[in-house]
Amino acid sequence: MSTTTTPDDNPLGAYLKDRRAKLNPAAFGLPATRRRTPGLRREEVAQRAHVSATWYTWLEQGRGGAPSADVLDRLARALVLKEVEREHLYLLAQGRPPGVCPPAPSVGVSPRLQRMIDSLVTSPALVKNAEWDIVAWNEAAAAVLSDYAALAPEQRNVMRLFFRDARVRSTQPGWEHTARFVVATFRAEIARAGTSRRAQGLIEELSRTSPEFAAIWRDHDVHTYGEGTKLVQPVHGGPIALEYSSFAVDGQPGLGMVIYTPTTPADAARVRALIARRRKTVS
Repeated sequence: MSTTTTPDDNPLGAYLKDRRAKLNPAAFGLPATRRRTPGLRREEVAQRAHVSATWYTWLEQGRGGAPSADVLDRLARALVLKEVEREHLYLLAQGRPPGVCPPAPSVGVSPRLQRMIDSLVTSPALVKNAEWDIVAWNEAAAAVLSDYAALAPEQRNVMRLFFRDARVRSTQPGWEHTARFVVATFRAEIARAGTSRRAQGLIEELSRTSPEFAAIWRDHDVHTYGEGTKLVQPVHGGPIALEYSSFAVDGQPGLGMVIYTPTTPADAARVRALIARRRKTVS
């Protein structure tokens, strides 16, 4: 049985190879002599797109995985694609046309939204952006989950806290199960938003610094945040059972809000006790 790959088996790779072959090396200041095939070499396209030559080769061979919107735009520029050709590239790679440019990282929320989450006295609430940076939180979240105000802005990231903060890890009973859920949800959300350079940088950072993240990431599982239950074990006080729901922030692309509600009156009492303790500490 023949195992030869045809363009129908790998339409994205065939399209990239065709576009590459139609480029004139001389137009890019490259020598046109002693070339076995017409057009630019794979490594030349990779260099222009700022991706590794190995990864680009895999992409043409159908082994490179699904490229992000950022990578597709860099490939489109490297191959000097017209707008209709760029759209076709997206359709082959992602099954949809290119969307609008990803929003800039959010650095905060409106005063109205902040007042709303502040009104949830015993329900920890936070707002995160597409890269899972925590951009807003209420007092209950600071008391029960983490004192985000005490962290440097670059450390206020759900993924960094979960995999690199020993204190946060100690508050999570059944950490490995929760870690798999967190990674699978993060993967799904950044893919939906179009993986940004910041998100890719975060993935590479955690893959280097956390063997556990690297192993879970290789599983390629995806999940939706939705709603469910969560158990936390604060450093002070007993365990707290919480029900959570996630929401998109209307008019703010990339922003998502998560609200945790105490499951029982006893859980709510433990939240109030932690808030009272925090107020004494910071006063």
